[in-house]
Amino acid sequence: MSSTDLGHEQLRALVELARAGDADAWEQLYVRAHPKLLAFARRRLSGDAAPEDAVLETMTRALERIDRFQWRDGGFDAWLFGILRLVVLEQYRGDARARPVEHLPEQAAPADAEPPAVAERRERRGLLRSAFARLGESDRELLELRVVAELSAEQVATAIGRRPGAVRMAQARALRRLRRALEEVDRG
Repeated sequence: MSSTDLGHEQLRALVELARAGDADAWEQLYVRAHPKLLAFARRRLSGDAAPEDAVLETMTRALERIDRFQWRDGGFDAWLFGILRLVVLEQYRGDARARPVEHLPEQAAPADAEPPAVAERRERRGLLRSAFARLGESDRELLELRVVAELSAEQVATAIGRRPGAVRMAQARALRRLRRALEEVDRG
């Protein structure tokens, strides 16, 4: 089992070891969290170094504040994403390089795809990116946390300071707005 596939009890034990100052536990937590934190940061910040810097700052703050972490609501991942959100917001305020990203990641076409299929997929992704860019900042952030970071509604609620039911409702509204924007872009 890789460190990204830890069960709840294993994660709890690892966090407790990290809380006690175990460097190996911190490394495992970092390796486990890094891909999703970085994916979220890349969608929120521009530049080559800014997303990685934001993740490093997040983990540094987590290390400094682990004694205040409590197991409730969304758990450890939500706590990390809450810290990352604050780091990103600070960079928005203080860094001219920071900007909301107006696209979704490119996905490679299957190697055996026919050229018309590849062109159609690219066109659909382009339409989706354009529609996504039309959403408000809070809608984009919410969908990125739920879909890209794969956080549960409870974890997102913890990260953004809302109730899980409010997150689910906001997600449903954001998805409706995304569908409408996609229809507008498609007609446009």
